[in-house]
Amino acid sequence: MYMERPSFDPGLTQKFTGVVRRTINRDGSFNVHRRGTTWRDFHPYLHLINMGWPLFFFVLFVGYVLANTIFAAAYYALGPEALEGIPRTTPPARFLEDFFFSAHTLTTVGYGNIVPRGMAASILSAFEAWVGVLAFAVAAGLLYGRVSRPSARFGFSDQALVTPYQDGQSLQFRVVNRRANSLMDVEARVMLMTVESQGGQMSRRYKLLKLERDQVMFLALTWTVVHPIDAESPFWGKTQADLDRLQAELLILIKAYDDTFSQTVLARHSYRHDELMWGARFAPAFSVDGHGDLVLELKRLSETAR
Repeated sequence: MYMERPSFDPGLTQKFTGVVRRTINRDGSFNVHRRGTTWRDFHPYLHLINMGWPLFFFVLFVGYVLANTIFAAAYYALGPEALEGIPRTTPPARFLEDFFFSAHTLTTVGYGNIVPRGMAASILSAFEAWVGVLAFAVAAGLLYGRVSRPSARFGFSDQALVTPYQDGQSLQFRVVNRRANSLMDVEARVMLMTVESQGGQMSRRYKLLKLERDQVMFLALTWTVVHPIDAESPFWGKTQADLDRLQAELLILIKAYDDTFSQTVLARHSYRHDELMWGARFAPAFSVDGHGDLVLELKRLSETAR
């Protein structure tokens, strides 16, 4: 098969630099750093959509304060006669009144206690109102984009297990949907990456693993993904020391259909050779209560037993 050819590359390169780093981080991001990008490659929408909620609201707040400060400085530069309703007071107090007038104009609130006088102040306030309409439309779009994103959050067991299975052994890890939305047609693809000698040089090799079941219809409970270790498996005859020497890493891709958002959701994960546990079994992570309902214990996802 094509994935068994020496030239097979899933998009993560066969080059080996000698630096021992995992390919996929625990949060699902790739261990890739980009250099040489220009301002044309920067897309603020991607950063604002992907950043955490606290940082997102902090950026919006900083932008709001900065915009009002800039317009307040412009009103202040026009002189005390530009805005009617501001009492004759100290320069700091007048700048603060300009700032609050800017906030009223930017948000189109307009309490009416302060009004612009003269052509310059009127043009500036009209321009600020236009900027405010556009800015809040963009902020609302960003907020909607973040809220409307598929909310599936996959959980993976802390370790993958090499454990007895039927008459032999298998490689297993467990996955669960940590949220209450319904996921259907869940697929799993697992690939083994090793560092091997090829033509006198060290290079990365990739092999797709055959799974006992690579798809389930529903992910209401946990799913234990199983790779039987038989004579065709790249794990056949391997020990922990062999996997350490090969710097083995399991690369995992999970794909499912989110019924809530009617969209496909994806998750990436990886296990390195030092994150494999030998000889243990996964303990049950769900039970049946007195009413006959299934109870899923998310805290027991990684629980094992000998």
